[in-house]
Amino acid sequence: MSQPLCATLDRPLEEPARDRLAALFDLHHERLFRLARRLAGEREEALDLVQETFVRAARRPGAVPVPESGGEAWLVRTLVNLCRDRHRRLAVRRRLRHEVEPPQGTPDPAGAAVARATVRRALALLPARRRAVVVLHELEEVPVVEVARLLGIARVTVRWHLAAARKQLAAALLGGEGEKP
Repeated sequence: MSQPLCATLDRPLEEPARDRLAALFDLHHERLFRLARRLAGEREEALDLVQETFVRAARRPGAVPVPESGGEAWLVRTLVNLCRDRHRRLAVRRRLRHEVEPPQGTPDPAGAAVARATVRRALALLPARRRAVVVLHELEEVPVVEVARLLGIARVTVRWHLAAARKQLAAALLGGEGEKP
């Protein structure tokens, strides 16, 4: 029995939950894709958002309301929340790149070298694990889930390290030593 969606879960879904999830998918995946396409803009990102919506439903089938209209609303709310999270992450990355990168225009090799050295020094102020989290997630663009797996820590811990590191890096890059861990 092939269960491609269930392969991402820690345990296989019970048959009633799997059938219900399949029915929800059949009924709503096209609408969710259109919504995600409008919110995300890119086709591939929209597909990823719809997939993540259904993965979340599969991880916690009891959280999806049983009446059909409630299930659809839950899926839409989940998709919208995933889109919001995506936009926040992209905004943070844009701000970070804008603050670190030299202004566009004539290339300034000396300025770029100074910027790289400044960022390296700021990263060096971070504790090793926090630095690894930032480098993997922000610079290498590894998703939080994968960072957690690679470092053997919980996703919430990865997000906590990211938040703390961003504060420290902002303080260091804006002239201070940053707050201590």
